[in-house]
Amino acid sequence: MDQQHQAYWKANIKLVISCLVVWGTVSFGAGILLVDFFNQFHIGGYPLGFWFAQQGSLITFLVLIFYYAIRMNRLDRHYGVNED
Repeated sequence: MDQQHQAYWKANIKLVISCLVVWGTVSFGAGILLVDFFNQFHIGGYPLGFWFAQQGSLITFLVLIFYYAIRMNRLDRHYGVNED
């Protein structure tokens, strides 16, 4: 593999890992580890810790899907591997 393909792959893996860290932090950290702290606050009558555990990780995952797609399109154009 040449230098450009290695740089593209490295950038892709870095993006995937950063997205997984964000998702893991929100779902595991906010929904499990910090649930007692977040339960002090309420949204729509439900404790915030419950909201993070039930909805927050799903919404974060959906946002990360769109973020990943946008960033990958930029990476594809930058490294000349876009599908246009």
